[in-house]
Amino acid sequence: MRYGLVSLLAGTALAAWAATASADEIFVGNLYDMTGATSGVGKFSGQGKIDALDYINKHGGINGRQIKVDNLDYSYKAPAAIAAYKRWKQQDVTAVLGWGTADTEALVGFVTKDKVPYYSMSFSAHLTDPTGKGPNTKKATPFNFFTGPSYSDGVRALVQWAAEDWKQQGKSGTPKYVHVGDNHPYPNAPKAAGEALAKDLGFEVLPAVQYSMRGGDFKAQCLTIKESGADYAFLANTAGSTIALLRSCETVGVEAQFMGNVWAMDENSLKATGAGADGIVWVVAVPGWKDDHVAGMKTIKEVSKMSDPSGNLFRPIHYTAGVCSVFYLKAAMEAADKMPGGITGENIKKAMYGQENWSPTGVEGVCGPGTWTAEDHRGINRVRVFRGEVKGSTDGPVEELLANGNIGMTQIAEIEVPRKPEWLGW
Repeated sequence: MRYGLVSLLAGTALAAWAATASADEIFVGNLYDMTGATSGVGKFSGQGKIDALDYINKHGGINGRQIKVDNLDYSYKAPAAIAAYKRWKQQDVTAVLGWGTADTEALVGFVTKDKVPYYSMSFSAHLTDPTGKGPNTKKATPFNFFTGPSYSDGVRALVQWAAEDWKQQGKSGTPKYVHVGDNHPYPNAPKAAGEALAKDLGFEVLPAVQYSMRGGDFKAQCLTIKESGADYAFLANTAGSTIALLRSCETVGVEAQFMGNVWAMDENSLKATGAGADGIVWVVAVPGWKDDHVAGMKTIKEVSKMSDPSGNLFRPIHYTAGVCSVFYLKAAMEAADKMPGGITGENIKKAMYGQENWSPTGVEGVCGPGTWTAEDHRGINRVRVFRGEVKGSTDGPVEELLANGNIGMTQIAEIEVPRKPEWLGW
């Protein structure tokens, strides 16, 4: 009943907006999770998207046209996302900025039929095959885009790093690998890819260990990891539940090397976890807030002022990832506007194929570069691997802890994952 009321209110609000929308505006739907199971990272990515859209409108919109946005916190509930999309489609939505894997994958058929470009914050490899020709592809996804390395390529890079790490440490015998995550489309998306490559590289692949994305006491799961003798454990959930797992595993003395996907950790999570996060290795898609030497960070920090006029608020890496998603859509719409027919779904899609190794103007060095083609939507296959450090107390603001060296992030590898045909869509 509550969901029905939310849908009714959202629909009423959208209808009221539609009555006053100008023909000169471009309608974009924006989904994010600030209150649900992935809100630990979603609230930062979501704010990044909101700020980026506001920044673009403040600076002339898309070649003079404003973006009319319907922002929706759908609390990571796939039915709510599907209902929102159907409402937006009735109002001739031009593009959607999405969030989760379950809802994004569930909407593939709709956006393909409707020719609506869908820029998700889900980096599921299931969204990367526009033609459906990959041997493991579930469904063709010609209108789905995301602007980071896929979850599958991320875990492949981590497994490659782990294999080299095992050798560098001079260890003998067969290393053991385990996938750890919830039984849900998002953590399951890269599971088979990671386990397959681990097996190919000589790991013993252990039975997966399940832990909820909603957090909790995970001592039982940690004891399972410990007793299994796992050497490398891939954490497939988002940061909120990962914090709880790492704390529990520190308590029971797990010695496995933890590795995480792109949403598994950030600066705030290092602080929140404390000593249990020391040494974790994970995929990082964008530069950190203190990387002022990167040219595009100046623009990112101007975007941040849309909701923090003081410019003093620290933003974790997931905020910047949200900004990048919007800026790629912006660049594609600007290019589409110059094509016959203007800003349509088909033209936005074509615009994504217009260049090789490209980044949106103003955020070079931060967002991308990436290459998308009509045959392959694995836009970014360069995976940066970072190690987290926690030394001493984690009391105090994150920016001070970073400045003092109490917490830190250090890049330890950069791995270009080959775009193998057999890995397309998987």
